[in-house]
Amino acid sequence: MPTENTAPATPLVEIKDLARSFETGSGRVDVLSGLDLEIAAGDRIAVVGQSGVGKSTFLHILGTLDHPSSGTVKFRGEDVFDRSREALSDLRGRFLGFVFQFHHLLPEFSAVENVMMPGLIQGLAPEEMRGRAETMLGDVGLGHRIEHAVGKLSGGERQRVAVARALVLDPPLVLADEPTGNLDPATGDQVAELLFEMNRSRGTTLVVVTHSKRMADQLGRVLVLNEGRLHEGEAGTAVV
Repeated sequence: MPTENTAPATPLVEIKDLARSFETGSGRVDVLSGLDLEIAAGDRIAVVGQSGVGKSTFLHILGTLDHPSSGTVKFRGEDVFDRSREALSDLRGRFLGFVFQFHHLLPEFSAVENVMMPGLIQGLAPEEMRGRAETMLGDVGLGHRIEHAVGKLSGGERQRVAVARALVLDPPLVLADEPTGNLDPATGDQVAELLFEMNRSRGTTLVVVTHSKRMADQLGRVLVLNEGRLHEGEAGTAVV
């Protein structure tokens, strides 16, 4: 029986010949140079490497928080940076979720108000966002703390709120920069497991910058950033 020819699936993210340089008082510093990468939907990726090699710079460009000096970044086949600032902001709100080492929550607002914020910025109805936020906080084990001010929560609880905020609009791609780096090992494992569970249950693609060998091993696909480029690593790759 003849088989049908099927076109390969379009990568969720495709990066080609990406470069980023900065001008300093002593001249130009090339941080990323000729970087290529494809990310499939549902991937779980750890980005590792020595401090100062450009891991956060790479993540910021992938998250459209910074622009490359040259090269292309495509989401589902469309050039990310070939659009207006307003369109880029809209794309960021719909396509991406962010989790940082320092949660960047609003301490005077409640947990549920913080989680509602991305949807309110996108113009969604407060009633809809309230329901989504309450459900998401329940999913991360904070259903009993939704009305508590974030400033009164523990470090682990605040990071759970940050995870809920990143996932409340169900983005296909979540970027995390040292999400467990400011937590004790047990709490860090709990936060990491939340991200892994969202990957398993929702198919959320994860790209995580980490110095944690344990987390890198659990993510599975390890990319080592060195001399401006990403190289495929293996589970157990040293993280320094």
